[in-house]
Amino acid sequence: MICFSMRTLPVSFLLLLSVWSVCVWADSGRIRQKRAWIIDSFTIEEEYPGPFPYKIGKVELDRSYLVNYILHGDGVDKDPKNILSIEKSGYVLVHRRLDYESGSKILRLTFEARNQSNNEVDTKLALEIKILDINDNAPKFKKSVYEVTVDESHDQGKEVLTVLASDQDDSSTNNGTFVFTIKSVTPKTDNVEFYIQQQKESGTIYFKGCLDYEGPGKVKERETGVEVLRLQVTDKDVRGSKAWKAKYTIHGDKNEIFEIETDPVTNEGILTVVKQMDYEEQTNHNLSISVQNEIPYFSCKIKEKVPNAMWALDKIPQSSDMSAANLNNNIPVTIYVEDVNDPPVFIPPVKHVVVMENIDVGTSLTTFTAKDMDGSHVNTFKFVTGEDIDKWITIDATTGKVSTIKILDRESPFVINGTYTATLYAVDEGVPPLSGTGTLVIHLNDQNDNVPILDMNNVSICIDKEPTMVNITAVDLDSPPYGSPFYYELLGDVKDKWRVEPAHGTTVNLVKEKRVYSGHHLLQIKISDQQGLYSIQNLTVTVCDCSITPTCHVRMVSQARMGPVATFLVVLAILILTVMCLMSLLMSCKEEKKMIMMDDGLGHLITTNTENPGTDCMVMHKGQQAISQAPSSVYSEQTFKRSTYRNSTRRTFRDNLQQSSVRSSFRSNSSYNTKPSYLDETLAIVIKQKLFALQAHDEELDIYKPHCYANEEQPTTNDQLDAISIPEDDFHPEMLKNLDNRFSQLATISRPDLMRR
Repeated sequence: MICFSMRTLPVSFLLLLSVWSVCVWADSGRIRQKRAWIIDSFTIEEEYPGPFPYKIGKVELDRSYLVNYILHGDGVDKDPKNILSIEKSGYVLVHRRLDYESGSKILRLTFEARNQSNNEVDTKLALEIKILDINDNAPKFKKSVYEVTVDESHDQGKEVLTVLASDQDDSSTNNGTFVFTIKSVTPKTDNVEFYIQQQKESGTIYFKGCLDYEGPGKVKERETGVEVLRLQVTDKDVRGSKAWKAKYTIHGDKNEIFEIETDPVTNEGILTVVKQMDYEEQTNHNLSISVQNEIPYFSCKIKEKVPNAMWALDKIPQSSDMSAANLNNNIPVTIYVEDVNDPPVFIPPVKHVVVMENIDVGTSLTTFTAKDMDGSHVNTFKFVTGEDIDKWITIDATTGKVSTIKILDRESPFVINGTYTATLYAVDEGVPPLSGTGTLVIHLNDQNDNVPILDMNNVSICIDKEPTMVNITAVDLDSPPYGSPFYYELLGDVKDKWRVEPAHGTTVNLVKEKRVYSGHHLLQIKISDQQGLYSIQNLTVTVCDCSITPTCHVRMVSQARMGPVATFLVVLAILILTVMCLMSLLMSCKEEKKMIMMDDGLGHLITTNTENPGTDCMVMHKGQQAISQAPSSVYSEQTFKRSTYRNSTRRTFRDNLQQSSVRSSFRSNSSYNTKPSYLDETLAIVIKQKLFALQAHDEELDIYKPHCYANEEQPTTNDQLDAISIPEDDFHPEMLKNLDNRFSQLATISRPDLMRR
């Protein structure tokens, strides 16, 4: 056995081993291992909120072989249990929060390191973890109320009362130490000052000055609802009885600034302020307060015992009218008013100015003045803008001059009944700074700076044989005489088409003559106010046949209001469709078809190799005509009629435009038409049947109806659509070189005469 004794070692070595001494046992069968001790100190803060678990430190051993770490003791397998654990890496973990006040302040544990190969204890040492306190407890007085009675002759510097308090936090840190302070004294007085001296957890109260039974008090100016003074009385009658309960009365309070109530528990009189006081008007108020019981005072004393007769008594009955000054306690009370910082006052608080709208920026409107009403807290102040919702004005901080920083518009949404209101502040330099409020009311005279405009730019009207009308209304933001009534004038070529009646007014009638066709019409209207200021407004008028569909004009108006983008797309679609229809008049399904006369003389047979469903092109060559339909290879004119009817919903617009062209082409083809008059009549009947069927079908599906855009040989005035023409001389076969081969095939079918050139 090799032992290190602390007695035989030098002092320096004793210091190193003051905590631990190690004895190493060895025998002939064991190998002595190197020992290296690294001891760390750990701490845990109480009430740590998590998250858990968290690491507080690591125990490190200098080992070249693997060991297992084991903890025993407080926080592990002793109360408080299951708080600590240790990882294989040596980190100590905390699993839940601890309370410094409810448990041990130090956790003592035993740490073991066991060799993983033989499970023998390699290292064993003691481990301490200190719990750190946080300031989670407030100091508390031993008693909630302390009472003491002293005479007004009590000497200053003499002990009045001692109070006790404690704090559960660690008293060795700032968390558990506290100081006593006196927060308030009631009644307030300048004759006495209380102070407190502290000895650890106790505090002794003393005073300097004189105690005054008469009861002076202080209150700050403009304060209301605050307690000023408490008056105490003693009564030897039974506590809580009517003979004990006190009733207080205030004398000398002409303006009824104060009120007094009785505390039902202590019988004290509580004097409070109910109206604001102004230091600049009166610095103190002298009152007197009397007190009596709820039932009248009664007294009976024996003056003389008379033999054989009633004794002589000094008796004061309850019904006595004796002066209250002789029976009741009258207490003089002086209430001092403390001066506080008063806000500046605008003189006058409201100013009105009248100006014309649209005046120049920087125009001076008025100058405000303010005054500091303080007697002992005279402060300088500056002017600033307050509520100026549309940022119209600015005010000079020193002079109070108000000027415009924006064009004043009477038609602004922030102007109400021709007036604009802004607030201004005068802010002093007191602590805290106080401000007074001034109000500026700007009355705006109107100028004729707005033109009349249409209330609605889209209207609808039904087409009829007789003139029809619709109301149009204009608005002007200006007030009379710069607004309504207005003068309306239609511009452009509107003779025998449109008119306005009457021409003068706010709401007038737009009259449509019977010559106006259905569709969308764009009118220009010049609208002038009473002073001749005018605007030219665009008005879109939707005309439709209400006898067929009563609500058609409603739908067309909604389409007209879709906006510029949607309108452009609609117009573009119409143009494309129109071009397709015009091109179809010149198209041919094949170069030239051999036609076979039918025996009945009612039609022709045409051979075709078109097999794609839906191909129903019309051939309209100069001097000849052929009609081909798909999908059959041979069609008669009767088959063509049925096929046209079946596919009409997809080609309504085109077929309507082609109606007149089809008739003329049949008439011109005299070389093949053996019975032209009969065919013309038959074709006309078929077209009418198709149109009636389409109209009924559209009404069922609630889709767009076919419209007559212009009758044959009738000029159109609709300048919204550009004229489309396809001159024959503009086409050259060389143009097909840069196009798709299918287009070349289509061109060959449509214009074989040009392709042969």
